Amino acid sequence: MSIKKKLPLIFTSLVLCILIANSTIHYIRSKNALLEHNEKEVALITKEIAYQVENTKEASLYVENIIGRELRTAALAIKKSLPPNHEDVTNEQLRTLADELMIAHITLLAQTEDDIVGVKSSDPHELNMSTKNWGYWYEAFQQLFALKPVTVSEGLVLPHYWSGPIEVAASNPNHIDKWGYYYDGTTNYIIDPYLRDSQVLEYEQQFGPGEVMDGFKGELEGVLELTVFNPKYFGQEKRVINKNGENFIRIADQPIWYGTYQYNNEQVDKKLIQKAIKTGETQTYIEKLNNKNIQKSLVPMGGNTEEPYVIGLTYDYSLTEEQLKDELLKHLLFSFLFSLIVLGASFVFSRSITKPIGYIVEQVNEIAAGKFGVNLVLNRKDELGHLAQNVNALSNSLQAYVADLKRSREVIKFQAYHDPLTDLPNRRYFQEKLNEKIDSVKKTDGTVGVLFLDIDRFKGVNDSLGHARGDQLIQLISKRINDFLSAENSILTRQGGDEFVILLCNVELAEMKRIAENIVAAIKQPYFIDGNEVNIGASCGISLYPEHTEDRETLMTCADVAMYAAKKQGGNQVIIYNEEINKVNKEKLVIEARLRKAIEQGGIDVYYQPKINARENVITGVEALLRWTDKELGFVSPEVFISVAEETGLIHSLWEFAMNQACSQVREWNTNRLHPLHLAVNFSAKQFLDPASMVQRVKNILSDCQLAPEYFEIEITESTLLYNLEETIEALREMQEYGVTISIDDFGTGYSSLTYLKTLPIDCLKIDRSFIQDITEDYHQSEIAETIINLARSLKLKVIAEGVEEEYQKEFLMKNECDHMQGYLFSKPLCKTDLETYLRQNDLT
Repeated sequence: MSIKKKLPLIFTSLVLCILIANSTIHYIRSKNALLEHNEKEVALITKEIAYQVENTKEASLYVENIIGRELRTAALAIKKSLPPNHEDVTNEQLRTLADELMIAHITLLAQTEDDIVGVKSSDPHELNMSTKNWGYWYEAFQQLFALKPVTVSEGLVLPHYWSGPIEVAASNPNHIDKWGYYYDGTTNYIIDPYLRDSQVLEYEQQFGPGEVMDGFKGELEGVLELTVFNPKYFGQEKRVINKNGENFIRIADQPIWYGTYQYNNEQVDKKLIQKAIKTGETQTYIEKLNNKNIQKSLVPMGGNTEEPYVIGLTYDYSLTEEQLKDELLKHLLFSFLFSLIVLGASFVFSRSITKPIGYIVEQVNEIAAGKFGVNLVLNRKDELGHLAQNVNALSNSLQAYVADLKRSREVIKFQAYHDPLTDLPNRRYFQEKLNEKIDSVKKTDGTVGVLFLDIDRFKGVNDSLGHARGDQLIQLISKRINDFLSAENSILTRQGGDEFVILLCNVELAEMKRIAENIVAAIKQPYFIDGNEVNIGASCGISLYPEHTEDRETLMTCADVAMYAAKKQGGNQVIIYNEEINKVNKEKLVIEARLRKAIEQGGIDVYYQPKINARENVITGVEALLRWTDKELGFVSPEVFISVAEETGLIHSLWEFAMNQACSQVREWNTNRLHPLHLAVNFSAKQFLDPASMVQRVKNILSDCQLAPEYFEIEITESTLLYNLEETIEALREMQEYGVTISIDDFGTGYSSLTYLKTLPIDCLKIDRSFIQDITEDYHQSEIAETIINLARSLKLKVIAEGVEEEYQKEFLMKNECDHMQGYLFSKPLCKTDLETYLRQNDLT
């Protein structure tokens, strides 16, 4: 394609990308602004409602106390009107007094041997009424008869008097009942006047938060519903109280105190209301209820008071979505129109450039043919005019080329001994200087130290940000290292890739380590490259001449070995070479040799750990695990020999052996089973370095062993996702389409993000055994396990728990709807024959 066509397309594409990016940023900002506005609105509304609720509480209590005092006055009037013995009182007298005092009823309570009963009453229902099972009411009656101050916290206490707390009337829920109880020792009975009235309820209706809540729903667009929840009883069975043959619910026990609850989502709201009270933080979620997309906010109020409550605000979230859609559509239309304008302008601009370029090209061809001295005539004052002048000067510049060639030789010499990216000395320069320094210190009994530095996780930077930014990072690292070195006795070189070597002369070993630790600490500090924050580390190994070796090549090897030891211990540290490190390397060589022989001779055993559906108490599958007992080494832990296999490349042979053995065995077991077993096999991250080849090999093995793909499960760790992410996802998707199940093993211990989980083709999450082991008998420290279960459920993934060893762990998992488990509670990993016995004994086939 010609430049004339390329330029308009390039400019238009660039402008379009910028506009789309701008629209996206604007959309995100608009969304955040709307959500922030909603949060502020929720805060203002709940603050006002809380104010009204608190006022209503205080005023209702005030009204209730007034009623209680009126009843005490009525009791004093009753005492003066009646004889001191209840035997001399008639029920008709009490009815007459009740009418005169304008109270609902009057009852006289007297003591028996083991009870306090109603002996006389203007209400026939209260005659012979027992109060023994009335709880704190009965306790208050006993204290009155004993002429002691009433200590019950509920109700109002005055001298010789106690009024019970206000309650919804049992016979008429639209009214309330308030009882008073008076006894001063001058009678043989407690005087019990009580009032049935609606004053408190009417007060709450007139002056409570109801009108304010209705006002918010009417005035503020999008507010659908306001509710004041009672967290103590919301979502629980109604606390029905039976008294005198009537059932009622107390005001304080109502699950919803104010407002409406039409957008019913009781199970979700119950959990979030309890969480809001526990944490003191507002809980918000978005869901479709009553055919509307709503955003519900649950705001805790009351703090540490005895009666905290939660205000629920239901907001029409579709208004926010519509507003965001309108904003986005406007920006996209603007982007399209502006792109058309840019495209037209680009064509005009392109022609003004390409025409003179064509003329210059023709003249350059003449010069290339040897016709020097040709002058171009181009009356322009821009870059093309300058280009024409430069072409005219080309012939005269040929003579200057000879001088440039001489200078180029010097540059070539410099490049031969220096790294082109950092301008630091390179490997060749280091070798020559190392030889010089060793020869020098031999005469003075001095020392030469080699510091071998390797950057941790550098490959991840190249893979994620690209090699160009990786090169920038190397330049920044080299500058930081150089800032900690003295020019007098140190030489910094780049060996290649992400490796640096420092040469220190006549420096004490302790000082060398201090310098190295400062450099490692400096490298660990964040880097900012093109707006990206990059965090890496460094591993450093130190070797010293002549303390560790007098051989120059071995000196480098010792530093390299120490560096790898630092990296094995997690990186970001400095290790001084010692013989123990060398010993560990030799042990690994022995394990590698014995492991290679064991694989060739079939000396590796495959064990199987059952997977259980605990709710149905059936075995659903097995996980294949490798065990190795060597004649010379004895039992070798899988963590040891699998790690060696991954480092040496033997993991591929080991995996293929496990696949063939396990697939063939499970296919044989499934031949006679009503419910076939599923087989799970662990895959190493190393196998995904060539994902396409690995996928084909899996298909071939399943086909050769005649094991259907739907009975096969791949278990990968989160570390697998750190490298070749796109190729790995493609390979996993291909196997999932083939019928294979994909599981994330040891979930929660690695680096997976929610973005990865939403895009990865996975079917199951396995909760790491460490989170199950943390769960105590009272279910403390279960938050992580519960979060993973909820996360899996929200992503519609299956979840299985590893390492279940206690019955209470199983109960917790089943309570949280995690039915699939494995662990020593059910069975340890078993060899072939032991598993067959296990299946027969449990009658699971």
